[in-house]
Amino acid sequence: MTTLHIAGEWRAAASGETREITCPADRSVVVTVDEGGVADALEAVRAARRAFDEGPWPSTPTPERAALLTRIADRLERELEDVARLEALDTGKRMVEARLDMQDIVAVFRHFASLAQAEAGRVIDAGMPDISSRVVTEPVGVCALITPWNFPLLQTAWKVAPALAAGNTFVLKPSELTPQTAIWLVRALTEEGLPAGVANLVLGPGATVGAAMTSAPEVDLVSFTGGLETGRTIMAAAAGTVKKIALELGGKNPNIIFADADLDAAIDNALTAIFLDSGQVCSAGSRLVVEESIHDQVVDELVRRAPAIRMGGPFDESAETGPLISDGHRDKVEAHVAAAVAEGAVLRCGGERPGGALSKGSYYPPTILDGCTSDMTCVQEESFGPVLTVETFSGETRDAAEDAAIAIANDTIYGLTGAVWTQDAGRAERMARRLRHGTVWINDFHPYVPAAEWGGMKQSGIGRELGTAGLHEYQETKHIWHNTRPARAGWFHDPQG
Repeated sequence: MTTLHIAGEWRAAASGETREITCPADRSVVVTVDEGGVADALEAVRAARRAFDEGPWPSTPTPERAALLTRIADRLERELEDVARLEALDTGKRMVEARLDMQDIVAVFRHFASLAQAEAGRVIDAGMPDISSRVVTEPVGVCALITPWNFPLLQTAWKVAPALAAGNTFVLKPSELTPQTAIWLVRALTEEGLPAGVANLVLGPGATVGAAMTSAPEVDLVSFTGGLETGRTIMAAAAGTVKKIALELGGKNPNIIFADADLDAAIDNALTAIFLDSGQVCSAGSRLVVEESIHDQVVDELVRRAPAIRMGGPFDESAETGPLISDGHRDKVEAHVAAAVAEGAVLRCGGERPGGALSKGSYYPPTILDGCTSDMTCVQEESFGPVLTVETFSGETRDAAEDAAIAIANDTIYGLTGAVWTQDAGRAERMARRLRHGTVWINDFHPYVPAAEWGGMKQSGIGRELGTAGLHEYQETKHIWHNTRPARAGWFHDPQG
């Protein structure tokens, strides 16, 4: 099976190279795919450019574009179990999580199918009867879409659905570790009638394929989800041709618990906030910020429950969380924890890779680091694993306590998500307004809906996905001024009269 898709054709990599994709739960080989390179990336960009400049898709009526997105949603519903299995094998995540991801993806395609048809531009009253003035939106052009390994098809849908709804063409580069659902999606798009060259797929490393895409002058927009350092590199590469960019670069997200919170709910959700998907979530609640008076009650209960979280592979029905994406990533998480302990953090549980049957996979246990402060590296830098840091705050008055919590929660270069737990509605709203994070949950953690924008402040990124803004990222705005009764301007005198 050839797995690169360029100009409407499935093909092998120009170099002939391939890559084995392994399941991190047991290191078994699940598929072999073609490993693209710079030549493949540039050919795909040229194909997308031709399809945009010469093809029918940008001028296809919006209802037809929306209908294709709806067909993809319908198809995914029919094939949900098979596609979820592909995702589970690539990532090692449990099937129950993969199935939920598929349901979210269906909702994303339906959201943008509906939104595209509601975006009709607007008429401007120019105050002159002979002037027609209107603002319209048009597709950006050729989009380079680069997606991560933790939610492969979901993050791809967040980009592909609005890009197509707006009338763009694209080159998609999924993570080289988790390509199977991207292959499924491009195959589904072509089989559902997308014109040749609109959707191009190149597999391969970011350092080669991704770099070639982001620097290519034919590309008009780069949308990237991943690490901060790579995001900075992409910004620099895009600057040469002043491309539009949309970046989601992760976070170090505070989960604040006040003493007046519903502690049973807050503690249970704190476990979900960090240990869901083994902490490999950009919005994970990796920083617990707890009021000092309830520190022992909250943290002791977390320490009691965290070691009982059952780890296992995609098809282990008793498992509650899965492995990390690779042995190399586990090594990084281990080093993060070791450095934290060296800084003075107190290891309350976890911190050692499991033995027995789990030693066959890239597993790392739920880990809690107590006694942390905001100046510690473990608090400031992402581990992107199942590692929770604990900080405390206090204040003699209501305002002082809130000020102390905000000072800790906003003390980060990131600003993706945050949460606050309190039964005081006024406090909840004050905290939500003061938190410098793109999404704030009150008495909850992790839920999202496609109709609400997603993205970060500060170094968590630029732009928004989902919502109305998620479509606008893939559009250019144009003002059209039409004088229906043209006449001489008369600004300069005419010497001949």
